[in-house]
Amino acid sequence: MTEADDRTTPEESRENKPTNFIRSIIDADLASGKHTVIRTRFPPEPNGYLHIGHAKSICLNFGLAKHYQGQCHLRFDDTNPTAEEVEYAESIKADVKWLGFEWNEHLYHASDYFERMYGLAQDLIRAGKAYVCSLSEEEIRSYRGTVKEAGRLSPYRDRSVEENLTLLEDMRLGKYSEGTHVLRAKGDMAHPNMKMRDPLLYRILRMPHDRTGAAWNIYPMYDYAHPLEDAFEHITHSICTLEFENNRDIYNWVISNTQVPSQPRQYEFARLNLNYTVMSKRKLLKLVSQGHVNGWDDPRMPTIAGMRRRGYTSAAIRDFCERIGVAKANSTVDFSMLEFCVRDDLNSLAPRVMAILDPVKLVIDTYPEGKIEELDAPSFPHDVPKEGSRMVPFRREVYIERDDFMENPPKKFFRLAPGQEVRLRYAYIVKCTHVIKDDAGNITEIHCSHDPNTLGQNPTDRKIAGTIHWVPAEEALEVEVRLYDRLFNLENPGVGDTDFASELNPSSLKSIKALVEPAVKNDSPGSYYQFERQGYYFSDPKDSKPGSLVFNRTVGLRDSWSKSVTPEKPVASKKLPKEPGIRQEVVRELAPDVLAVMQQLQSDYGISSGEAQNLASNATTLQFFKDTLAVCANARLVAAWVNNEWLHLLKEKAELPFGAAELGELVNLIDKGTISGNIAKEVFGQMAESGGKPSAIVAEKGLVQVSDQDVLTGILDKVMAENPDEVARFRGGEKKLTGFFMGQIMKVSGGKANPKLVQKLLGEKLGN
Repeated sequence: MTEADDRTTPEESRENKPTNFIRSIIDADLASGKHTVIRTRFPPEPNGYLHIGHAKSICLNFGLAKHYQGQCHLRFDDTNPTAEEVEYAESIKADVKWLGFEWNEHLYHASDYFERMYGLAQDLIRAGKAYVCSLSEEEIRSYRGTVKEAGRLSPYRDRSVEENLTLLEDMRLGKYSEGTHVLRAKGDMAHPNMKMRDPLLYRILRMPHDRTGAAWNIYPMYDYAHPLEDAFEHITHSICTLEFENNRDIYNWVISNTQVPSQPRQYEFARLNLNYTVMSKRKLLKLVSQGHVNGWDDPRMPTIAGMRRRGYTSAAIRDFCERIGVAKANSTVDFSMLEFCVRDDLNSLAPRVMAILDPVKLVIDTYPEGKIEELDAPSFPHDVPKEGSRMVPFRREVYIERDDFMENPPKKFFRLAPGQEVRLRYAYIVKCTHVIKDDAGNITEIHCSHDPNTLGQNPTDRKIAGTIHWVPAEEALEVEVRLYDRLFNLENPGVGDTDFASELNPSSLKSIKALVEPAVKNDSPGSYYQFERQGYYFSDPKDSKPGSLVFNRTVGLRDSWSKSVTPEKPVASKKLPKEPGIRQEVVRELAPDVLAVMQQLQSDYGISSGEAQNLASNATTLQFFKDTLAVCANARLVAAWVNNEWLHLLKEKAELPFGAAELGELVNLIDKGTISGNIAKEVFGQMAESGGKPSAIVAEKGLVQVSDQDVLTGILDKVMAENPDEVARFRGGEKKLTGFFMGQIMKVSGGKANPKLVQKLLGEKLGN
């Protein structure tokens, strides 16, 4: 299934979107009448492909315009022809459109305004506010001074207006070589912001431009061009990242000292920093040019093009940008948060198929040779509103994953082993009888018997701990599967003077041959699938061809990276800082942002530090906790079930047939006293095996907790009458017999007795 552009996406369906400081500014401007129409802009320089950091800016600027029914301009800051290419501009347009945004007629270029900017530069010279400087680049740097020392005036600062105008015109006409002259504003050489010490406005570049040809030999500097472009286009809120905060003084100077049609203002927000990633175009270009990756759209790259090719959806990226919010302080976002958003979207988008990445043959000796059954397998087995299925041929010989079998399994190995039973997904229960090995001792075939009365997903009450996937031996398609992982090994690559290329993860790409069920035979490149129990996969739009299919692993079913990465430093222990209402317990050293979330969870919900630490340390787990909490408000009970049951089950099963809504409903049943904790665990076990709504399971099996006092009193009287010696011993002081009576009552009630009410009745009847 391909991505649909008209889907209701997570960020669009989220009600009561949180505001941010920029929205607050816009709200105030609209309320005061300062602005009646909101105009923003996204102004990339076409010198590389956009990355996920740009996606945040795109979503913010276009999102604000959409929210306030205004306009967002797409503008190319094409003032440096030495690094700009048409390819980059076209890729930027494709990325913005793919993310779901349109600029309509509002496509602009800095080069549209070159003549107008030049005229304003001449006006600055005439007003005595700009001059042509002939210092070299090194001299300009030296004359500028330091943070602690004021700069010196250029010896060319007092050139006459006529001389400056002539020099500027000759610069434009190409009469001087690069580096001989620049146009500078007359700032303040003692200004605390060193950018204001006679900033550069124009430099000589003897380079043709892809839009203006050879018409110009000088090009405006960003700090001069950018505010003018905003003013020409009547931009109301010029939003950029924090590294441009010191440029705001120049921005305001240019606006104040030129005759422009509007007075835009610049606002800064925190850029997106993502761990295990570099977000510098220069470094990304180095990865491409040195051959560390296969182009800008390599699925390991943080470029929008790379993520699109890997199988990330535009809805997931918009959702991610919405979730991380807009702040004033820089911080680093965990990559797992992005992957969570991708999983969340693909869960309802990607139909399920079975694939085997490391195959071993399984022969069902009791199944008739030559017989073929067409099994109807749902495409969305856990999403009832979604329809659709595919036919999977089943025969005597199939392939299973090699690690789904162990000759000498450890305790709680719920897959296939000698003498052990498993269910083949959508098919039969099979039992291993023997294996065949080659001369080197490697298993080449696993032989089984099957129970012919167990066809289907859950046609029998027999409890089978494990279900494994398979593909038919003859009909399975051999495909190429590209297993992508983090591009870098270090959480913060490229820091300092290190060669960031040496920090690359050598296992970031592994290409293997795999087997997939025949349902994908007529696949269209650019389609999404969930390979059951494996992860989400995307048919490569460039390399996948009919008869030669290539699938990219988009993301696994759950985050396993944090468990596989070796800590860079030894883990230390420390006490949590004193916080009101937080228990003081020894915990392992945590990153500051994780520690802050952990403390907030303890403060808000009163849960233990161990549970809070588990929740805070993994973005997927934290989000699952919050989603469960939205259904059941008992935070302590929810935290206990997420930590003790859900996380434990995830260690055994990569894919669970229920989600946060179902777990929340189950915990709610406990919280309301509808079922006991023990009954809940029985229900949870069935949910883990075959899914389903907890309330329906409880009703079907008659598991509603007995809370009628008269009924429980009758049961207690019966137990006491049948055990007079134990009653006498209890009343004689053997209080440890409380457990005996509790157990007897639970036995008689089938485990449904309300334990709190039983305790109360025991106290009343036996004097406990």
